[in-house]
Order: sequence, then structure tokens, then C-alpha cells
Amino acid sequence: MEQSERPTKARFILLGFLCALAFVLYLDRICIAQAAKPIQADLNISDTQWGFVLAAFTIAYALFEVPTGRMGDRDGARKVLTRIVLWWSAFTALTGASTGLVTMLTARFLFGAGEAGAYPNAARVISRWFSVGERGRVQGTMLAFSLLGGAVAPSLAQVCINNFGWRYTFVMFGLAGVFWAASFYYWFLDAPSEHPAVNKEELEQIGTQGMGTTHAPIPWKLIFHSKNLYLLVSILICTNFTSYIFFGWFPKYLQDGRGVEKDPSSWMASLLLGSGALGMILGGRINDKLYSQGNARQRRGLIVMTITASCLACSTFIDNAWAATATIAFGYFIMNQMLPVWWATTIEVTGKHVGSIFGLLNGVAGLIGAVSTQVLFGLYSDYRKGQGFTGRDQFDPFFLLCSGILLIAGVCWWFVNPAKKLESEEPSPGIKEQT
Repeated sequence: MEQSERPTKARFILLGFLCALAFVLYLDRICIAQAAKPIQADLNISDTQWGFVLAAFTIAYALFEVPTGRMGDRDGARKVLTRIVLWWSAFTALTGASTGLVTMLTARFLFGAGEAGAYPNAARVISRWFSVGERGRVQGTMLAFSLLGGAVAPSLAQVCINNFGWRYTFVMFGLAGVFWAASFYYWFLDAPSEHPAVNKEELEQIGTQGMGTTHAPIPWKLIFHSKNLYLLVSILICTNFTSYIFFGWFPKYLQDGRGVEKDPSSWMASLLLGSGALGMILGGRINDKLYSQGNARQRRGLIVMTITASCLACSTFIDNAWAATATIAFGYFIMNQMLPVWWATTIEVTGKHVGSIFGLLNGVAGLIGAVSTQVLFGLYSDYRKGQGFTGRDQFDPFFLLCSGILLIAGVCWWFVNPAKKLESEEPSPGIKEQT
């Protein structure tokens, strides 16, 4: 009788690549927030114009999510991820060459077009290389590394700005993606069944979803009639509305609204994003436990969003900047526990169309949620300043609006039914029908 071999662990090497991808993704994305004040001063950019600079990235990110997700479904994630990482790394570096508002807008738009394909194609990789029972932890770990990159970005960017100026800072940050792209292209294959480092026993652990790739037409009719997809995109719109203030505006809010110096503001921003990373790690483990527990995800989503909304509102009544940041950070830690759950639910619902539909949901949420908050925050800041408000009075009321929008996300979670897959509308294996 032939003795079976021990399963290989190639998929965990892949997890390392995905975590590094997520880290670089947010390192390059978030570093601009800490550079806002010197860039605005050098290029004579107002808060309203800065809102459009931030939105240029997000608009491109949203517009190119579906095309780049579809490219991954068609051509495979190996080719697409390599191309887009090289693309966005180039435009990270070229951000430092901006000479005015127009060139800055152009660089950030093209940077966003490259970053757009990262998550849709990562979702496709996860759906092919990891079993259903592992996906929550994998997604949680990868997403945690994205915010770890974001947490490192403010402090690292401030150190680089202090020593080299903001222009060379972007060049240095752009080099990280070049190294990742070369390493990933050398090691990765789209199908685990074709990878020499994967043996038969590991393939059995992965399951049949890892055996090759498929390419099928996007079921637009089912998409537009799916209540689950409307709810999932609404949740992401609401959470993006808050998250993108943290990504693009938080250091400036601390400096202009609360009088915090540049270096401490970078530490506070790192604390905030680091807390979100910890929330994602915990959220991945929570998702794997909730996988077969009926509507436990929905209940948790409602509770989590209510707590986060309360923390954000309470922070506006706290005078001490560190205490206010800690309160917001706790809320962000709680909120991000649900992001891996959102990922896992989306993958379960969309099935083999995950790359395209994930890109669609993330793109729509970016256009509506992220762009609106980036532009509105800048407009609101200049409007309040024009009305004579300064310091916290110039910014804090906007956080109360964010709190109300997060409550809407909680209500949407209550009505999500992960048991209904997109194509069959039949319960997915292992998930109890919601009652």
C-alpha cells in the first residue's frame, strides 16, 4: 500500500507574496497623506484642490477595477498583477516630479489606474489557491498587511521628507513594487495544480476550486437582480466614506485642526491605521468561525458598525489629541473586523466571476463612497474656514456625518444572506439558509 506524502505548503509562500503586495499597495497609497502640507505649500494647492488630487486616484481606481479584474479572469493573475504593480510603482515615483496641480492630478490618476487591479486579482488568486475554510484567515492576514503598510507609511514618509524632501520620498517608495513584481512573476503560477512546489496532498487540501482557471461571460442580469450585491456594495460605500478620510486627510486634520506637530501627527496616523490592521487579523479568524453559523455575520455587522459610529462621534468631544486618536483607532479596529468577512461573503456569493464582480463592487464603492468624502472634506474645510471657523470647529462636524453613514452600513449587514450564490440562488454548501 502506497504511503501518502505530507502536504506541501506552497500556498503559504503565496500568502507571503499577497501580504507583501498588500503592504506595498498601501505604503504607496498612504504616504501622500503625510506629504500633503509640503506639497500644498510648494505647488500652491488649496484644500479644495487637494481633495480633487486625492479623488483623482480614487476615480481611476474605481474606473479600472472591473477592466483589470476582467483581465485577470481572462489572462490570469500572474501576468496582470506583475504589469499593474510595475505601472503603479512608476507613477508613485513620478508623483515626485509634479510641478503643479495638473501634473499632480495626472500622476495620481495614472497611479490609481494601476492599483485598481490589485484586490480583484488577489481575490481571484485566493479563490484558486485556498480552501473555503482558509479564506477568511488568508483575507484577514493580507488585508492586515495592507493597513500595516498604511501604518508604516506616515512615520516612514515623515522621516524621508525630513531628510530628503517629499519629491525623493515618492521615488524611494516606488522602488518597493519593482522588487515585488520581479519576485512574484518568477515564482507564481495561476493554477496550483501546475505548480511544481504543490503536491497531490496539498491539492486535496485546497479542493477542486484550485484546479485551473475558467473564463465565462459576466452574468449582468443576475448581478443587477441580486439583493446581496446591492447590500454588499452599500456596506462598502459607507465604510469607504470614513476610511478614506483616514487615508488622505487624517494627518492634515491633526496638524490644522488639533495643532499637532508634523512628527507626532505621523505617529498618531500610524496608530490609527495599525489598529485597523489588528482588526483585520481578528476579523479573518472570526469569519472562519462564523462560516456555518447562519446569520451570525449579519448580527455582528450591525453591532460592529454601531460601536464604530459611537467612537467616531465621541472623539469630537475629546480635547486631548492622543485620547481622541485612540478613541477613533478603537472604532477603526472594531470596524475592520468586518472587512475580511465582507471579502469572504463576496467571494462565496460571486463564485467563478469573483475577479470581475469584486472589481465592480469595489469600483462603485470607490466612486460613490471614497470620492465623495475626499472631495467633500476638502470643500467643507475651505467652506468652514471661509465662515471664520478654525481648529476643530473647522473639521469635527464632518465626523458626525460619518457616524450616521456607518449606522446605515450596519443596517445593510443585517439583510445580507451569504447562503444565496449569484448563479444558482441556491444555498452554498456548508452555510445554513438565513431565516
